[in-house]
Amino acid sequence: MKFLHTGDLHIGKSLNEFSLLEDQAFFLDQIIEITMQQKVDAVVLAGDIYDRSIPSTEAVSLLDRFLVSLSEKNIKVLMISGNHDSSERVSFAGDILDKQGIYIAGSIEEQPKTVTLKDTYGTIDFVLLPFVRPANVGTTNSREAVFKLLSNASTQSERKVLVTHFFVTDQDRLPELSDSETTVHVGGLDHVEASLFTGYDYTALGHIHKPQQIGDRPVYYAGTPMKYSFSEVHQTKSVQIVTFNEPGNLSVEKMEIPLLHDFRKIKGKLEELIAPETVSLADPQDYLQVTLTDEDELIDPMGTLRSVYPNVCQILFEKNDLSEREIEFEAKVRNASIPELFAEFYEYVRGSELPEDRKDLIRILEKEAQEGGKGL
Repeated sequence: MKFLHTGDLHIGKSLNEFSLLEDQAFFLDQIIEITMQQKVDAVVLAGDIYDRSIPSTEAVSLLDRFLVSLSEKNIKVLMISGNHDSSERVSFAGDILDKQGIYIAGSIEEQPKTVTLKDTYGTIDFVLLPFVRPANVGTTNSREAVFKLLSNASTQSERKVLVTHFFVTDQDRLPELSDSETTVHVGGLDHVEASLFTGYDYTALGHIHKPQQIGDRPVYYAGTPMKYSFSEVHQTKSVQIVTFNEPGNLSVEKMEIPLLHDFRKIKGKLEELIAPETVSLADPQDYLQVTLTDEDELIDPMGTLRSVYPNVCQILFEKNDLSEREIEFEAKVRNASIPELFAEFYEYVRGSELPEDRKDLIRILEKEAQEGGKGL
Protein backbone atom coordinates (compact mmCIF):
# COMPACT_ATOMS: atom_id res chain seq x y z
CA MET A 1 0.00 0.00 0.00
CA LYS A 2 1.10 3.51 -0.76
CA PHE A 3 -0.30 6.62 0.87
CA LEU A 4 0.38 10.35 0.68
CA HIS A 5 0.78 12.27 3.95
CA THR A 6 0.19 16.00 4.17
CA GLY A 7 -1.63 18.43 6.45
CA ASP A 8 -1.99 22.03 7.56
CA LEU A 9 -3.78 22.99 4.37
CA HIS A 10 -5.21 26.10 6.11
CA ILE A 11 -7.78 26.46 3.35
CA GLY A 12 -9.21 29.98 3.35
CA LYS A 13 -6.09 31.62 4.79
CA SER A 14 -5.22 35.14 3.70
CA LEU A 15 -1.90 36.95 3.82
CA ASN A 16 -2.41 40.58 4.77
CA GLU A 17 -5.22 41.54 2.35
CA PHE A 18 -4.37 38.81 -0.18
CA SER A 19 -6.61 35.74 -0.44
CA LEU A 20 -4.57 32.57 -0.95
CA LEU A 21 -7.44 30.48 -2.33
CA GLU A 22 -6.00 30.49 -5.85
CA ASP A 23 -2.65 29.24 -4.54
CA GLN A 24 -4.41 26.61 -2.43
CA ALA A 25 -6.48 25.39 -5.39
CA PHE A 26 -3.18 25.04 -7.27
CA PHE A 27 -1.45 22.90 -4.62
CA LEU A 28 -4.56 20.72 -4.17
CA ASP A 29 -4.45 20.04 -7.92
CA GLN A 30 -0.75 19.20 -7.55
CA ILE A 31 -1.57 16.71 -4.78
CA ILE A 32 -4.15 15.03 -6.99
CA GLU A 33 -1.61 14.86 -9.81
CA ILE A 34 0.95 13.21 -7.51
CA THR A 35 -1.59 10.65 -6.30
CA MET A 36 -2.16 9.62 -9.91
CA GLN A 37 1.53 9.58 -10.87
CA GLN A 38 2.52 7.60 -7.77
CA LYS A 39 -0.55 5.32 -7.86
CA VAL A 40 -1.38 6.26 -4.31
CA ASP A 41 -4.07 4.25 -2.49
CA ALA A 42 -4.90 6.82 0.21
CA VAL A 43 -4.36 10.44 1.21
CA VAL A 44 -3.75 11.31 4.87
CA LEU A 45 -4.70 14.86 5.94
CA ALA A 46 -3.26 15.47 9.42
CA GLY A 47 -5.37 18.40 10.62
CA ASP A 48 -5.73 22.17 10.22
CA ILE A 49 -7.81 21.54 7.14
CA TYR A 50 -9.23 25.06 7.35
CA ASP A 51 -7.53 28.18 8.65
CA ARG A 52 -10.38 29.13 10.97
CA SER A 53 -13.12 27.36 12.87
CA ILE A 54 -15.84 28.97 10.72
CA PRO A 55 -14.48 28.71 7.16
CA SER A 56 -15.77 30.79 4.27
CA THR A 57 -18.13 29.27 1.70
CA GLU A 58 -15.30 29.51 -0.87
CA ALA A 59 -12.99 27.49 1.41
CA VAL A 60 -15.63 24.81 1.99
CA SER A 61 -16.31 24.58 -1.76
CA LEU A 62 -12.59 24.17 -2.50
CA LEU A 63 -12.21 21.31 0.00
CA ASP A 64 -15.39 19.70 -1.32
CA ARG A 65 -14.03 19.75 -4.88
CA PHE A 66 -10.76 18.19 -3.69
CA LEU A 67 -12.43 15.37 -1.75
CA VAL A 68 -14.87 14.60 -4.58
CA SER A 69 -11.99 14.37 -7.04
CA LEU A 70 -10.12 11.89 -4.81
CA SER A 71 -13.27 9.85 -4.25
CA GLU A 72 -13.96 9.65 -8.00
CA LYS A 73 -10.46 8.23 -8.45
CA ASN A 74 -11.12 5.58 -5.76
CA ILE A 75 -8.47 7.09 -3.48
CA LYS A 76 -9.25 6.72 0.22
CA VAL A 77 -9.03 9.79 2.46
CA LEU A 78 -8.13 9.71 6.16
CA MET A 79 -8.64 13.14 7.70
CA ILE A 80 -8.56 14.61 11.20
CA SER A 81 -9.27 18.05 12.61
CA GLY A 82 -6.53 20.32 13.96
CA ASN A 83 -6.41 23.17 16.43
CA HIS A 84 -7.54 25.66 13.75
CA ASP A 85 -10.61 23.60 12.87
CA SER A 86 -14.07 23.26 14.32
CA SER A 87 -14.23 19.54 15.05
CA GLU A 88 -18.02 19.48 14.54
CA ARG A 89 -17.86 21.19 11.15
CA VAL A 90 -14.98 19.05 9.89
CA SER A 91 -16.75 15.83 10.86
CA PHE A 92 -20.16 16.79 9.43
CA ALA A 93 -21.80 13.86 7.59
CA GLY A 94 -18.92 11.62 8.64
CA ASP A 95 -20.98 8.41 8.71
CA ILE A 96 -22.22 8.98 5.17
CA LEU A 97 -18.73 9.84 3.90
CA ASP A 98 -17.31 6.65 5.42
CA LYS A 99 -19.26 4.73 2.80
CA GLN A 100 -17.49 6.76 0.08
CA GLY A 101 -14.03 5.96 1.44
CA ILE A 102 -13.61 9.39 3.08
CA TYR A 103 -12.89 8.76 6.76
CA ILE A 104 -13.01 11.81 9.01
CA ALA A 105 -12.29 12.13 12.73
CA GLY A 106 -13.26 15.59 13.91
CA SER A 107 -14.18 15.07 17.54
CA ILE A 108 -13.27 12.38 20.04
CA GLU A 109 -14.76 11.16 23.27
CA GLU A 110 -13.08 8.08 24.73
CA GLN A 111 -11.70 6.08 21.83
CA PRO A 112 -9.94 7.19 18.63
CA LYS A 113 -11.51 6.19 15.33
CA THR A 114 -9.70 3.27 13.68
CA VAL A 115 -9.95 2.60 9.94
CA THR A 116 -8.66 -0.70 8.58
CA LEU A 117 -7.49 -0.87 4.96
CA LYS A 118 -6.27 -3.93 3.05
CA ASP A 119 -3.43 -4.60 0.64
CA THR A 120 -1.68 -7.70 -0.70
CA TYR A 121 0.17 -8.19 2.62
CA GLY A 122 -2.90 -8.04 4.84
CA THR A 123 -4.44 -5.18 6.79
CA ILE A 124 -3.21 -1.82 8.08
CA ASP A 125 -4.90 -0.01 10.96
CA PHE A 126 -5.06 3.78 10.71
CA VAL A 127 -5.74 5.32 14.12
CA LEU A 128 -7.22 8.81 13.72
CA LEU A 129 -6.48 11.01 16.74
CA PRO A 130 -7.57 14.63 16.14
CA PHE A 131 -6.43 17.61 18.16
CA VAL A 132 -8.17 17.70 21.53
CA ARG A 133 -7.85 20.04 24.50
CA PRO A 134 -6.74 18.20 27.66
CA ALA A 135 -9.68 19.41 29.75
CA ASN A 136 -12.11 17.84 27.27
CA VAL A 137 -10.81 14.36 28.10
CA GLY A 138 -10.25 14.95 31.83
CA THR A 139 -6.47 15.51 31.81
CA THR A 140 -4.23 18.43 32.73
CA ASN A 141 -1.89 18.43 29.72
CA SER A 142 -1.60 17.16 26.15
CA ARG A 143 0.84 14.40 27.01
CA GLU A 144 -1.62 12.84 29.45
CA ALA A 145 -4.46 13.31 26.97
CA VAL A 146 -2.64 11.47 24.17
CA PHE A 147 -1.51 8.68 26.50
CA LYS A 148 -5.07 8.19 27.75
CA LEU A 149 -6.64 8.17 24.29
CA LEU A 150 -4.04 5.90 22.69
CA SER A 151 -4.44 3.47 25.58
CA ASN A 152 -8.06 3.11 24.50
CA ALA A 153 -7.27 2.70 20.78
CA SER A 154 -8.55 -0.52 19.23
CA THR A 155 -6.12 -2.12 16.76
CA GLN A 156 -5.78 -5.68 15.45
CA SER A 157 -3.33 -5.40 12.53
CA GLU A 158 0.41 -6.03 12.71
CA ARG A 159 0.93 -2.80 10.75
CA LYS A 160 -0.31 0.41 12.32
CA VAL A 161 -0.36 4.08 11.35
CA LEU A 162 -1.22 6.94 13.71
CA VAL A 163 -2.58 10.21 12.32
CA THR A 164 -2.56 13.04 14.87
CA HIS A 165 -2.12 16.79 15.37
CA PHE A 166 -0.07 17.86 18.37
CA PHE A 167 3.17 19.66 19.28
CA VAL A 168 5.48 16.64 19.36
CA THR A 169 8.95 16.71 20.89
CA ASP A 170 11.79 14.21 21.17
CA GLN A 171 13.03 14.07 24.78
CA ASP A 172 11.89 17.72 25.08
CA ARG A 173 13.85 18.73 21.95
CA LEU A 174 11.52 21.05 20.06
CA PRO A 175 10.72 20.81 16.35
CA GLU A 176 11.75 23.68 14.08
CA LEU A 177 9.08 26.39 13.96
CA SER A 178 8.18 29.26 11.63
CA ASP A 179 6.35 32.55 12.12
CA SER A 180 3.12 31.10 10.79
CA GLU A 181 2.79 28.79 13.81
CA THR A 182 0.77 31.09 16.03
CA THR A 183 0.31 28.80 19.01
CA VAL A 184 2.48 29.77 21.99
CA HIS A 185 3.98 26.70 23.66
CA VAL A 186 4.36 27.74 27.29
CA GLY A 187 5.75 25.53 30.02
CA GLY A 188 5.50 22.32 28.04
CA LEU A 189 1.81 21.70 28.85
CA ASP A 190 1.02 21.06 25.19
CA HIS A 191 4.17 19.02 24.46
CA VAL A 192 3.69 15.37 23.51
CA GLU A 193 6.69 13.05 23.60
CA ALA A 194 7.32 10.99 20.48
CA SER A 195 8.00 7.96 22.68
CA LEU A 196 4.22 7.68 23.21
CA PHE A 197 3.95 6.53 19.59
CA THR A 198 6.10 3.43 20.07
CA GLY A 199 4.42 0.51 18.34
CA TYR A 200 3.23 2.48 15.33
CA ASP A 201 5.04 1.82 12.08
CA TYR A 202 4.47 5.41 10.96
CA THR A 203 3.08 8.47 12.75
CA ALA A 204 1.66 11.13 10.41
CA LEU A 205 1.76 14.49 12.18
CA GLY A 206 0.20 17.85 11.49
CA HIS A 207 0.66 21.19 13.29
CA ILE A 208 4.22 22.27 12.38
CA HIS A 209 4.77 23.89 8.98
CA LYS A 210 8.29 22.71 8.22
CA PRO A 211 8.62 19.10 7.01
CA GLN A 212 10.79 17.17 9.46
CA GLN A 213 11.33 13.89 11.23
CA ILE A 214 11.14 13.89 15.02
CA GLY A 215 14.23 12.20 16.42
CA ASP A 216 15.11 8.79 14.99
CA ARG A 217 11.58 7.43 15.21
CA PRO A 218 9.19 6.94 12.25
CA VAL A 219 7.40 10.13 13.35
CA TYR A 220 7.05 12.81 10.66
CA TYR A 221 5.62 16.26 10.18
CA ALA A 222 4.74 16.56 6.48
CA GLY A 223 4.65 20.36 6.79
CA THR A 224 2.44 22.67 4.78
CA PRO A 225 2.05 22.19 1.02
CA MET A 226 2.69 25.93 0.51
CA LYS A 227 4.51 28.74 2.30
CA TYR A 228 2.48 30.82 4.74
CA SER A 229 5.01 33.29 6.15
CA PHE A 230 8.26 35.00 5.18
CA SER A 231 10.13 32.90 7.73
CA GLU A 232 9.50 30.00 5.32
CA VAL A 233 11.16 31.59 2.26
CA HIS A 234 14.02 29.07 2.24
CA GLN A 235 11.83 26.01 2.80
CA THR A 236 11.03 23.55 0.03
CA LYS A 237 7.41 22.45 0.33
CA SER A 238 6.61 18.78 -0.14
CA VAL A 239 4.40 15.82 0.72
CA GLN A 240 5.41 12.44 2.12
CA ILE A 241 4.90 9.28 0.08
CA VAL A 242 4.83 6.27 2.40
CA THR A 243 5.03 2.77 0.94
CA PHE A 244 4.06 -0.23 3.08
CA ASN A 245 5.12 -3.72 2.17
CA GLU A 246 5.22 -6.71 4.52
CA PRO A 247 5.31 -5.99 8.28
CA GLY A 248 8.50 -4.13 9.22
CA ASN A 249 9.18 -2.99 5.67
CA LEU A 250 8.23 0.55 4.70
CA SER A 251 9.85 3.44 2.87
CA VAL A 252 9.32 7.20 3.12
CA GLU A 253 9.94 9.53 0.19
CA LYS A 254 9.60 13.30 0.15
CA MET A 255 8.09 14.77 -3.02
CA GLU A 256 8.38 18.48 -3.76
CA ILE A 257 5.22 20.52 -4.38
CA PRO A 258 5.59 23.38 -6.91
CA LEU A 259 4.11 26.73 -5.88
CA LEU A 260 1.87 29.00 -7.90
CA HIS A 261 3.59 32.01 -6.28
CA ASP A 262 6.77 31.82 -4.25
CA PHE A 263 7.56 33.87 -1.14
CA ARG A 264 10.61 36.13 -1.39
CA LYS A 265 12.44 38.87 0.49
CA ILE A 266 14.11 41.67 -1.47
CA LYS A 267 16.11 44.63 -0.22
CA GLY A 268 17.46 47.85 -1.69
CA LYS A 269 16.60 51.37 -2.74
CA LEU A 270 13.19 51.87 -4.31
CA GLU A 271 14.53 53.06 -7.65
CA GLU A 272 16.86 50.06 -7.90
CA LEU A 273 14.16 47.54 -7.00
CA ILE A 274 11.68 48.72 -9.64
CA ALA A 275 14.31 48.83 -12.40
CA PRO A 276 13.46 46.38 -15.22
CA GLU A 277 16.75 44.51 -14.84
CA THR A 278 15.93 43.82 -11.16
CA VAL A 279 12.27 42.93 -11.75
CA SER A 280 13.24 40.40 -14.43
CA LEU A 281 15.43 38.39 -12.04
CA ALA A 282 12.45 36.43 -10.69
CA ASP A 283 8.67 36.18 -10.98
CA PRO A 284 7.23 39.64 -10.15
CA GLN A 285 3.96 37.90 -9.14
CA ASP A 286 5.64 36.34 -6.07
CA TYR A 287 4.57 37.35 -2.58
CA LEU A 288 7.18 39.83 -1.38
CA GLN A 289 8.54 41.33 1.80
CA VAL A 290 10.45 44.43 0.74
CA THR A 291 13.08 46.22 2.83
CA LEU A 292 13.77 49.75 1.57
CA THR A 293 17.12 51.36 2.35
CA ASP A 294 16.39 54.87 0.96
CA GLU A 295 17.63 57.74 3.15
CA ASP A 296 15.08 60.24 1.81
CA GLU A 297 11.37 60.23 2.53
CA LEU A 298 9.35 58.39 -0.11
CA ILE A 299 5.91 59.22 -1.46
CA ASP A 300 3.60 56.16 -1.67
CA PRO A 301 6.32 53.49 -1.82
CA MET A 302 3.72 50.71 -1.61
CA GLY A 303 1.88 52.01 -4.67
CA THR A 304 5.14 52.38 -6.58
CA LEU A 305 6.27 48.86 -5.72
CA ARG A 306 2.91 47.29 -6.55
CA SER A 307 2.98 48.88 -9.98
CA VAL A 308 5.64 46.27 -10.85
CA TYR A 309 5.24 43.74 -7.99
CA PRO A 310 1.46 43.37 -7.52
CA ASN A 311 1.78 40.99 -4.55
CA VAL A 312 3.92 43.09 -2.19
CA CYS A 313 2.70 42.13 1.27
CA GLN A 314 4.96 44.08 3.59
CA ILE A 315 7.41 46.98 3.50
CA LEU A 316 10.19 47.42 6.05
CA PHE A 317 12.42 50.48 6.25
CA GLU A 318 16.11 50.33 7.03
CA LYS A 319 17.81 53.71 7.18
CA ASN A 320 21.50 54.19 7.85
CA ASP A 321 21.28 57.61 9.46
CA LEU A 322 24.57 57.42 11.39
CA SER A 323 27.52 59.33 10.05
CA GLU A 324 31.03 57.95 10.51
CA ARG A 325 31.55 60.27 13.48
CA GLU A 326 28.31 59.06 15.10
CA ILE A 327 29.22 55.42 14.59
CA GLU A 328 32.63 56.00 16.16
CA PHE A 329 31.01 57.84 19.08
CA GLU A 330 28.49 55.05 19.62
CA ALA A 331 31.26 52.47 19.81
CA LYS A 332 33.27 54.49 22.33
CA VAL A 333 30.47 55.16 24.83
CA ARG A 334 29.73 51.54 25.61
CA ASN A 335 32.51 51.13 28.20
CA ALA A 336 33.17 54.79 29.06
CA SER A 337 32.92 56.36 32.53
CA ILE A 338 30.41 59.13 33.26
CA PRO A 339 33.00 61.99 32.89
CA GLU A 340 34.22 60.42 29.65
CA LEU A 341 30.66 60.22 28.37
CA PHE A 342 30.08 63.92 29.10
CA ALA A 343 33.35 64.84 27.43
CA GLU A 344 32.55 62.76 24.33
CA PHE A 345 29.06 64.24 24.13
CA TYR A 346 30.35 67.79 24.51
CA GLU A 347 32.86 67.26 21.74
CA TYR A 348 30.20 65.71 19.50
CA VAL A 349 27.80 68.65 20.00
CA ARG A 350 30.24 71.58 20.16
CA GLY A 351 32.98 70.21 17.96
CA SER A 352 35.64 71.11 20.58
CA GLU A 353 37.14 69.53 23.67
CA LEU A 354 35.44 69.94 27.07
CA PRO A 355 37.30 72.56 29.19
CA GLU A 356 39.20 71.29 32.22
CA ASP A 357 37.13 73.26 34.76
CA ARG A 358 33.97 71.62 33.46
CA LYS A 359 35.59 68.20 33.61
CA ASP A 360 36.36 68.89 37.28
CA LEU A 361 32.75 69.94 37.87
CA ILE A 362 31.42 66.72 36.35
CA ARG A 363 33.79 64.65 38.54
CA ILE A 364 32.48 66.46 41.62
CA LEU A 365 28.87 65.91 40.60
CA GLU A 366 29.53 62.24 39.96
CA LYS A 367 31.13 61.85 43.40
CA GLU A 368 28.26 63.65 45.13
CA ALA A 369 25.72 61.46 43.32
CA GLN A 370 27.55 58.31 44.43
CA GLU A 371 27.60 59.54 48.05
CA GLY A 372 23.89 60.06 48.18
CA GLY A 373 23.18 63.23 46.23
CA LYS A 374 24.31 65.82 48.79
CA GLY A 375 24.53 69.39 47.46
CA LEU A 376 27.71 71.21 46.64
